[in-house]
Amino acid sequence: MEPTHEEQRTPAAESRRHSEGLGPFEKFVESSHRVVSSAPFFLVMLVIVAAWAASYPLWHDAHAWQIAIHTIASVVALVLLVLLENSGRRSQEATQEKLNVIAEALSALMTHHASDNEELRDAVRKLRESVGLEERH
Repeated sequence: MEPTHEEQRTPAAESRRHSEGLGPFEKFVESSHRVVSSAPFFLVMLVIVAAWAASYPLWHDAHAWQIAIHTIASVVALVLLVLLENSGRRSQEATQEKLNVIAEALSALMTHHASDNEELRDAVRKLRESVGLEERH
């Protein structure tokens, strides 16, 4: 009897199946990424800058007026940098995992057809070495 699809899971597929879902921080990052990359967020930032510029007459000291916007901008930029870097890192990891699964499937297919072809067996070995499938799974 031939194994079912569930029984034939590759190591990469198993690692995805057992990986945990998004935690609270990752969910927050995803939500932030969606908001920050939207047009309304850009418009809100433009409104803040316009309000800051229009508030010049209300400040007694021009230096304090400039420091206010620089401080706000620095804090917002730092928070956005951290959130967007986290989102980018996770996206890169997901892409790498997809490539690993494709390479593993290709390697398995090539191994299946390489029983009497030395050149194909060598190509399988090179593929596995280049992506390091044995070390990761």
